[in-house]
Amino acid sequence: MCQLLIVDDELIAVEGLKSGVQWESIGISKVFTAHSAEQAKTLFGQERIDILLCDIEMPQATGLELLEWVRLHYPRTETIFLTCHADFGYAKQAIQLGSLDYLLKPIPYPDLEETIKRAIRKLDQDNRNSEFSQYGKYWVQYQPLLVERFWLDILNQTIPGDAEAIRKAAEERNIPYTNEMRFLPVLIHVRRWHKKITLRDEKIMEYAIRKSAEELLLNELERGLLISLADGYMLAMLNLESQSDVNEKLRAGCEQWIEACRTYFFAGVSCYIGETAHPDQLAYMFLRLRKLDENNVAHDQGVFSLQDQQTLSPVGMPPDIGMWSILLKEGAREPLLRAIEDYMEEQVASGGLDFDRLNQLIQDFQQMVYYVMQVKGIQAHQLFGDNDSITLHAAATRTSTDALSWMRHIVDKSIQFDAALDHTQSVTDKAKAYIHEHLAEDISRDDIASHVYLNPDYLTRIFKKETGMSVSDYVLQQRLTLAAGLLAQSELPVSAIASKVGYANFSHFSRMFKKYLNLSPLEYRSRHQAASPSNASRESDSGKS
Repeated sequence: MCQLLIVDDELIAVEGLKSGVQWESIGISKVFTAHSAEQAKTLFGQERIDILLCDIEMPQATGLELLEWVRLHYPRTETIFLTCHADFGYAKQAIQLGSLDYLLKPIPYPDLEETIKRAIRKLDQDNRNSEFSQYGKYWVQYQPLLVERFWLDILNQTIPGDAEAIRKAAEERNIPYTNEMRFLPVLIHVRRWHKKITLRDEKIMEYAIRKSAEELLLNELERGLLISLADGYMLAMLNLESQSDVNEKLRAGCEQWIEACRTYFFAGVSCYIGETAHPDQLAYMFLRLRKLDENNVAHDQGVFSLQDQQTLSPVGMPPDIGMWSILLKEGAREPLLRAIEDYMEEQVASGGLDFDRLNQLIQDFQQMVYYVMQVKGIQAHQLFGDNDSITLHAAATRTSTDALSWMRHIVDKSIQFDAALDHTQSVTDKAKAYIHEHLAEDISRDDIASHVYLNPDYLTRIFKKETGMSVSDYVLQQRLTLAAGLLAQSELPVSAIASKVGYANFSHFSRMFKKYLNLSPLEYRSRHQAASPSNASRESDSGKS
């Protein structure tokens, strides 16, 4: 329902119009009245006025002046003029200002009702047009996202790789599409950051890399779409009819852009150029490009193509793992790392490295390290279970650079810990410190060995060599020594002392105490407290009193 304002300086005319029409029956819910332009402006500030029914000839300000103000401040209000004079000049000016109609007094009420109905229909139509306009703005704003989602569904095969299925999906989503389209896909992968950056900075850099790709690759080669994928991947889809006439230009453009990414964004980026394909062939082409990237373990950046000859050199000499293990056992860090790096460089230079061969090398290296750790009695899974080791190992199969970083880390950590083992006193001291710190807990030999990264038997050998007793005997000795001290020097209940030295069972504590000290806890307390100087002093003071 609409709201209407009648403006006329003649009170009788206003009341006649207000009472002479069945306003609700024609779609008007409220009728307001004013007798001057100023009163009308006040009402506009207080109420929603959809239709203005206004006299032209009024003192102070005419209806035409009021309409001019309404057009400036409330452009969606529809205006109908009333006048006693059939003056063409008035009519012309009213139409120029956007008046819906121009009626002569006295006005037949049926004519007025029809004019009001026409104003209401025009308001409804304008509202619908406004909604369509807002929808249009929304479509323009979000259509790139909808288009990107459409092509992602094709790549992920959510939309089947069938020409007719793709055509129907495009029609349902109102995406511009024909079966004759041909695209040249280019897979882009941000493989490495050449400086340490935060996750937030990484997202900013990825956005900058995408915008630069749109500017330098798509705009330069005309017409295309860039789709963001997960984990630093993007796919540029160039809308081209032929690949041959653009290949060299595309390769040169990619090389320049890759160098710019390295210089300005500290990023190592690789581009993988596919082959021209229809939309129903894109999912398969995308998988081939991902495989090309997966097998590129030798280069952190560069331009590669499916049309390049992808031949892997014959399997060369495997690494001399036996020699590497000897160097690791001897702690020869520099010769070992040099041998690893030389072998890796040789494999990269000869083109003999792909994902499978790199993975085999990593497994062989890991086996060698674990063998050496076992010989030395070191618990490898404890030594290499920290976050840095796990993160580096997870990335090791990506590229030769990542593999080398992981190998250097493993060699350094192994040799550093092995050097510490040569100073058995330090290992024994660590074990002793751990025992003293956890005397009140139920600790085992395995717990102590795990703390110093050794297997229990190896730790026992080192510990006994240094202290003359086994780890278990040392723990028992320390517990009973502490218990004896507390019994002699405190008033703590025996059960509380048993708990403080790691015995939950009071009877067991009493048996062990008597077995090794030949006295029960109560007998020990009675004898040692009676003989203590402080106790003797208390007895002397008592005698004096």
